[in-house]
Amino acid sequence: MRHDFVTIADLSKEKIMYLLEMAHEFEKHPNRELLKGKVVATLFFEPSTRTRLSFETAANRLGARVIGFSDAKASSVSKGETLKDTVLMVSNYADVIVMRHYVEGAAQYASEVAPVPIVNAGDGAHMHPSQCLLDLYSIYKTQGTLDNLNIYLVGDLKYGRTVHSLITAMRHFNPTFHFIAPKELAMPEEYKIYCRNNGIKYVEHTKFNEDIIADADILYMTRVQKERFSDLMEYERVKNVYILKRQMLAKAKPNMKIMHPLPRVNEIAYDVDESQHAYYIQQAGNGLFAREAIFCDVLGISLDDVKNDKTIIE
Repeated sequence: MRHDFVTIADLSKEKIMYLLEMAHEFEKHPNRELLKGKVVATLFFEPSTRTRLSFETAANRLGARVIGFSDAKASSVSKGETLKDTVLMVSNYADVIVMRHYVEGAAQYASEVAPVPIVNAGDGAHMHPSQCLLDLYSIYKTQGTLDNLNIYLVGDLKYGRTVHSLITAMRHFNPTFHFIAPKELAMPEEYKIYCRNNGIKYVEHTKFNEDIIADADILYMTRVQKERFSDLMEYERVKNVYILKRQMLAKAKPNMKIMHPLPRVNEIAYDVDESQHAYYIQQAGNGLFAREAIFCDVLGISLDDVKNDKTIIE
């Protein structure tokens, strides 16, 4: 049965744990031929390094072939082709479409018109569900659970689609969120209402120091995204506000891990990389396993199929 992977907001707790278990299977054996003979199309209307490369690597490691573009200027979109026509045309060639778009809701729209599954690789400042799945996998791997954690979200909480996705996905797991941001980049009201409606505890801070973050299990740093600002003066004012320095980790809990969706600009000092708390490079590596799971799930390959798979390449 075909289904899409457009948002993580409507996934049940059971489905999330199912996908994490599947990702774990792929971490044990990432190279297989489960998707041999399949074609994956990657349509990136917006720049990407990690997301595009890890989706393409996931497809390749599962035996699929990859077609697509990483720059819309190199496609017929530059001639005025509509998103609908692009998606329908590519559906003729591919078994699944991975799409990143600068317009919020573009992936949902594509899923309504496409005859093949759509995987949302990020739509505007809205959702980034595959990043969210790898974040959940990273949290689960490092903490041994997703339940009852203190999760601190730092930086650009207004435009950061990764933090918005994380809030919706964590609703099943009784987290306590701490939102640390300047007022210009504070968590949008709609997500605070979402927290209240779903019984999710949250605390807001404007200060960022070692005492504030002493209780964190997960410290999730974000980049202040220049490309989301219409007023560059506002960007210049807030871009260097929240920088994590090594000495700020003095009171951190032993299990605390620092995550970041990357790319970082300067919000995590380079000397933090050597800390036992740093996890953002491994986090990006987990993206491969999460995205292998997403491909299999949308193409109707079950967890049992993965566990009983005879195509593993050692």
